Amino acid sequence: MSVHRHPLEVSARASEAGDGRVLVVVVATEGSTYVRQGAMAVFASDDAQTGWLSGGCLEPEIARRARHAVAGGGLDAMDIDTRDDEDLLAGSAVGCRGRLHLALLPLDRLPGWSQVVQAWWQGAGPLSLRLTGEGTVSASAGDAARTWALPVATSATADIAGEVTVPPPPRVAIFGAGPETRMLVAWLRQLGWHVTVVERRARWVPADEVADDWRMQSPDEALRTLHPAPDAALVMHHHFEHDREALVALADTAIPFIGLLGPVRRREDLLRVIPHALHASLLSRLHSPIGLKLGGQGPEAIALSIAAQLQAWHHGESA
Repeated sequence: MSVHRHPLEVSARASEAGDGRVLVVVVATEGSTYVRQGAMAVFASDDAQTGWLSGGCLEPEIARRARHAVAGGGLDAMDIDTRDDEDLLAGSAVGCRGRLHLALLPLDRLPGWSQVVQAWWQGAGPLSLRLTGEGTVSASAGDAARTWALPVATSATADIAGEVTVPPPPRVAIFGAGPETRMLVAWLRQLGWHVTVVERRARWVPADEVADDWRMQSPDEALRTLHPAPDAALVMHHHFEHDREALVALADTAIPFIGLLGPVRRREDLLRVIPHALHASLLSRLHSPIGLKLGGQGPEAIALSIAAQLQAWHHGESA
């Protein structure tokens, strides 16, 4: 199972493949819009896309302009403004009350783009994208940097110039695999998380791609070599001793979010066998039982509840 997450990942592969896809970037917004500055989508020549910039009402026109950008080989820009009362009744803009300023970048014309995206994905730093009115495109993430000079499409209906910064992807390490793992990893990756699974038991090693990084290591070994350090850790072995080992290892880290799968009684039993000196460090960060109370049962409901809580925490929302 191969799961694409951020459109940047797809754009990197498209740049290497040279298959005629276009990266569309939201450079600025005004009013009420479906997405904010920095949102991205990738459009293919057959109108297939990764990522959404509206609820579906604006994509056909964006796809048409993307095809023209590929044919012309130049940068394009467009404004979509649906703030007037008339636009509320237009079939292509039902419910929209905002303005999107979009830049369209033909990926075939950006050799080396994938190296910048890969540096961003590996945690080198935020990805900075800068466009000038003359057609210069500059991108950087950490030490990886590229600059390209492209013609500006005659169809451009807005100024090309703009700058966007994409924060590094949030990172989570899942200690322990089980029935919930495949679905949880898939959802988190689609939400933009970089996911590492640490699991030594061979029965849970997948036959195909699941996580970004799968490590058959002890928690101590994994935590020593995970760079950059994860933003969150989930302990969910369904095995008491393995969970105890992971919690002890995590107590010595600064990872701000630690989630523990299982009922309150299990947490209390684990704390009784963990050195008391570690309790203060763990309890200040421990979310247990992990997962929002959404109802339902089984691995699907559990995976959904964990993904929802982690996403809410990452964006500063109260769960």
